Amino acid sequence: MTTAGSVPAERHIVPDRVAVVGAGMVGLATAWFLQEAGVEVTVLDREGVAAGASWGNAGWLTPGLATPLPEPAVLKYGVRAVLSPSSPVYVPPTASPRLLKFLTRFARNSTAGRWKTAMDALVPINRQALPAFDFLAKAGVEAQTYEAKSFLAAYRTVEERKVLLEEIEQIHASGQGIEFEAITGDDAREIEPSLSDEIGAAIRLHGQRFINPGEYVALLADSVRARGGQIISGVDVHDIVDEIRGVRLVTGDGETDPFDAVVMATGAWLGDLARQYGVRTVVQAGRGYSFSVPMAHVPAGPVYFPAQRIACTPLGDRLRVAGMMEFRKPDAKLDPRRIDAIVDAARPLLRDADLDARTFEWVGPRPCTPDGLPLIGATASPRVFAAGGHGMWGITLGPITGQLLAETITTGRTPEELRPFNPLR
Repeated sequence: MTTAGSVPAERHIVPDRVAVVGAGMVGLATAWFLQEAGVEVTVLDREGVAAGASWGNAGWLTPGLATPLPEPAVLKYGVRAVLSPSSPVYVPPTASPRLLKFLTRFARNSTAGRWKTAMDALVPINRQALPAFDFLAKAGVEAQTYEAKSFLAAYRTVEERKVLLEEIEQIHASGQGIEFEAITGDDAREIEPSLSDEIGAAIRLHGQRFINPGEYVALLADSVRARGGQIISGVDVHDIVDEIRGVRLVTGDGETDPFDAVVMATGAWLGDLARQYGVRTVVQAGRGYSFSVPMAHVPAGPVYFPAQRIACTPLGDRLRVAGMMEFRKPDAKLDPRRIDAIVDAARPLLRDADLDARTFEWVGPRPCTPDGLPLIGATASPRVFAAGGHGMWGITLGPITGQLLAETITTGRTPEELRPFNPLR
């Protein structure tokens, strides 16, 4: 029997030339693994390598925490909270009909039962996330992943900590392992002196990693080039035309020669190209903000303030501070009020962080779906593939997405791990 998105192996023709639209982590990982299978790749991006959500995010490699974004806790914010510019989850008062449609479906999926279903779908791919990074390293990609010598989720009170402890219990119940220990605020400060006296309880997570995301993606791009791949920046792809002689890309400069297949890895813009190929799931930008600050003592690993939804990552001699989930157009300008909100929330929780000496203020659009699951696989055309919608987990799941999608493209068979992420669902 042939499943949706697959063709009988005896009829499948391995593509010689594939275009990947999008030069972020997902697109470049897909290109790299296609090259591993002997395919010639051309990567096109309207700006350049890691120009979107891949550059300024927290860079956490935490498959143990990769959970669906729609969850019951989100519904507790209420209308007044999400309309406040200082809220960790922000929706502009002038939401478009498209955004309202997304939010309605998002709310419907924010139940315990649907969270469990989505979590069950993520567990198999989460388990392979770190091995995919290890595969890239062993194969010569010079980008590093760093072991989190400490990874602390810090809270003001023991009561606040209950939320994450309950979520970890649910994660374990779904069959996904994550090692942790609940510790006191004093214990947390002994591990990380950068935490202030406001911290009264914490959870220490084990077995996690992190990267400098912009640096990692740039080095992955270097590896794609070194293996003969083309990466072309400044190309805005307006349309994808599937015809008998191949798949052409329509750009601002005209049309490309035909490719044997095309991968759409355009992040928050995925729906613009994918809709004509049967992808009806709305992909909405959930914009995140970040900046970097100097510190007297840079933490040895990531620090998370879950109640404030602030993620901190050591990058050399500075600390990247990231946060916010802002549902707006992906290319809207950076709103300084969001940066101010992160600063105000982080200031009492960090010791000796010069939050007024900020650099690299950034906003990037995470591609979010209403059910919290990515879109990975063939579309209504067996030569046009989608790869996106990972929400906050595009960095963590980027390499394994590329590995499994490359397998789909070159064999015509959909791996079991990808079946829940059918773009036509």
